[in-house]
Amino acid sequence: MKPYFFYLAICFCILGCQPKEKNIQVPAQSPAIEENVKPIFHPSHEPKKQMAPFSDVVQVGNMYFLSGQIGMDHTTRTLVEGGVKEQTIQTLENIKAVLAHHDLKMTQVVKAMVVLDNIEDFKAFNEVYTTYFPQKPARTTFAAEALAVGAKIEIEVVAVKN
Repeated sequence: MKPYFFYLAICFCILGCQPKEKNIQVPAQSPAIEENVKPIFHPSHEPKKQMAPFSDVVQVGNMYFLSGQIGMDHTTRTLVEGGVKEQTIQTLENIKAVLAHHDLKMTQVVKAMVVLDNIEDFKAFNEVYTTYFPQKPARTTFAAEALAVGAKIEIEVVAVKN
């Protein structure tokens, strides 16, 4: 008889512990959330990049996702001479140009992802980087074995238009 009470007590406990169905109200959507926000795939402002298999910028609402930039001089389509500092400057100037094309500034960057060819270049890169981003956007930095066209650095950013 004792096992019967034990199983009966377990059943009551399980049934008693089941969540009661409640009339859950879903709050109305905030006016700040846009419905049907579709991404806009912007063509490059660089004529020689019009046929690239990616967009320089994809806009979703007021957020702008920039593709990675490297230290390439777009007038000659070659990497700038020098080391990681010179390429970092050119990379950030390229980002600045893409942002300006969309009426954005470097101060509107909220996230950056930095890929270095050699992690030993971190200090030199960071000395330049900090002069461009006084607002200190969130950032991820890592090294990869090889970057496109032999670049020493690639940076992509996310910016928000107010």
